Amino acid sequence: MKITVTGLRNLGPDKWLTESLGRGAGGLRAKGSATGARFYFRSRDSRGRYDDLPLGLYDEHGRDGLTLAQARQKAGALSLRIQGGVRDLRAVIEAEQRAADRERRAAQAAEEAAQARQQATLALLLVAYADHLKDAGKPSWRQVRRAAERNIGEPFPKIAALPAHEVTVDDVMPVFHRLAKAGKLREAEKLRAYLRAAYTAARKARTDATMHAFADFTIRENPLVDLDVSRPKEAVEKAATAARARKWALSESQLAAYWRRLQVLDSPEGAALRLHLLSGGQRVEQLSRATQADHDSDAKTITLRDTKGRRRVAHEHLVPLLPEAEKALAAMRKTVVDEAGNDVAPGPHLVSLDNGHSPAGYHRVWEALQTVAAAMVEAGEVDRPFTPGTIRKTVETRLAAAGVSKEIRGRLQSHGVSGVQDRFYDAHDYDAEKRAALRKLRALCEPVGEPGNVTTIGSRGMRA
Repeated sequence: MKITVTGLRNLGPDKWLTESLGRGAGGLRAKGSATGARFYFRSRDSRGRYDDLPLGLYDEHGRDGLTLAQARQKAGALSLRIQGGVRDLRAVIEAEQRAADRERRAAQAAEEAAQARQQATLALLLVAYADHLKDAGKPSWRQVRRAAERNIGEPFPKIAALPAHEVTVDDVMPVFHRLAKAGKLREAEKLRAYLRAAYTAARKARTDATMHAFADFTIRENPLVDLDVSRPKEAVEKAATAARARKWALSESQLAAYWRRLQVLDSPEGAALRLHLLSGGQRVEQLSRATQADHDSDAKTITLRDTKGRRRVAHEHLVPLLPEAEKALAAMRKTVVDEAGNDVAPGPHLVSLDNGHSPAGYHRVWEALQTVAAAMVEAGEVDRPFTPGTIRKTVETRLAAAGVSKEIRGRLQSHGVSGVQDRFYDAHDYDAEKRAALRKLRALCEPVGEPGNVTTIGSRGMRA
């Protein structure tokens, strides 16, 4: 019998119409329901059992389902398959559907990955690198953020928006041309280092699970490995002159003049500068991170955390405190009385200009020192301004001249102590040796005559 449109219109619930497609070729069937007829294709499985495979809902006009002609077409295609030797048609079709679903999901994932790579821009790569440094406790993350925004994001937004995996040396060269034309070769060198380090870190994400922050960038090689910032002869000479200018230290008489001025500074700024000097010229960034929990008032020490270099775990640097350094700490953190007469305890920060409530960062300490340095220049005690870094170099230089060994100077200022012997074998804390070096430094701060001249590190006749 043939299934007809009229038969389908009049098909009652749970009633069947069957149309044979020939012996061994299966058949088209329709089953009535309260919502309308539905089409099925009937065949036998490998065990000889009938199986009705759903084809779809009947719709006389084909808008919300299959017309009779469309159902016959689908049934005919399935019939050809079983005539071609396919058994267990349902299992085969379900397997094909699963394979199609896998292909669809794979294609979708590939498309999403491609979109993610397009959105993983050069700007975001540098942000990820800065965040990576921040998570590792590296203060340099701020410099990376600022350099990227100042030199790429703001002046070259189109370069910043390039997919990171497509960037070439040619793409970023306008950034470096701009810096070179402005004579900012040092800035260009730093930016080059940041970019190459960011790509190196991102490339490691393929094999290092801890570098997951870079997973979306799919970087397989460093495209900027050949990027170079060479210096013309004039620039090389200028850089050498600048390097020599940086490598200088105060003479003993200049150090004594500096100390005399610090002693009469009755302010948190003066206390911060006194602590900076008497602690051995520690890095201001590390001092600013110290809190009350890092101060051992019994042992008279503070613990600083040194994250310089490639350290992934901060090195704990124990700094002894002379009595005057302890007084400087106390001067920055006092219990005060508010307008209501209540005691207000200091905040947790050791080096602070607001009673411990916030740390005194490098810029605040630098500003305080510039006031002192300017007064010394005006008085003829020095011939140029200086910085906290100058004081650090002065401590190293003056202690070297006083006979303190290179090893103890390194222990005091936390440099040159990252070798295998120091990391794994030498457990001595060097407290006595560092404390003795600080006493020598304090003795050098006493007035020793008229102000001398700035001396160059490494020059003969360190004593002015």
